[in-house]
Amino acid sequence: MFLQPFVSYTTPKATSFSVNTESSYNWETEEWAVPVNLVVSQVVKLGKQPVQLSLGARYWLDSPDGGPEGWGARFQVTFLFPK
Repeated sequence: MFLQPFVSYTTPKATSFSVNTESSYNWETEEWAVPVNLVVSQVVKLGKQPVQLSLGARYWLDSPDGGPEGWGARFQVTFLFPK
């Protein structure tokens, strides 16, 4: 099972603040993997190309034995193609 609830707020200057989880549950082993992500994103233009740049932190609330734990980071670039 995969759950991905999220909450996001975008400012008038196109900065977004988001929190989400990408939780999964294994019904056979009855184990959860629960990372929580905090992300800040900004839409900018590189030349004429609009791009969303995102930087975030991840913390693992729960994971199977031998799975990930503690803190992590995420950087993302999303190219935007508006009509």
